[in-house]
Amino acid sequence: MTDKNAQIFPIIARDCLCRKARMADRMITRAYDEALRPCGLRITQFTLLVAIGYGAPGSISELADWLAMERTTLTRNLKLLEKEGLIETRTGSHHRARASGLTPAGKAKLDEAYPLWQAVQKKYRDGLGEEQWQESHDVLTGLTTIAR
Repeated sequence: MTDKNAQIFPIIARDCLCRKARMADRMITRAYDEALRPCGLRITQFTLLVAIGYGAPGSISELADWLAMERTTLTRNLKLLEKEGLIETRTGSHHRARASGLTPAGKAKLDEAYPLWQAVQKKYRDGLGEEQWQESHDVLTGLTTIAR
């Protein structure tokens, strides 16, 4: 290890925004996944179903952009949800585009998952307090805006 490495390692370990964001992401994801386990969903699936139900953009590419996901990752996740009967694929807003919609089973799954999601949301909201909760949302929105 060079002297330069010895100097930069503590700085990176202490100050790297990406490391801290990934740590928080993993811990928060774990909490949401655990909460949603009784209904058989992971938070990634839940948020994808919500985006589709909300009426997210009319094609897979637009949905991937809207969710800041890689298109291939999104397509793989959509296929799994379709295989489980939670969504159906249809023609999108452009004649060659594909879009997804919730099936009745998908809507029922969201109804089942919502109170579980609500409980973990409340845990974080109460833990942070209202001011920090709002600041967290503002900071995360700002970070995603910079990254785009």
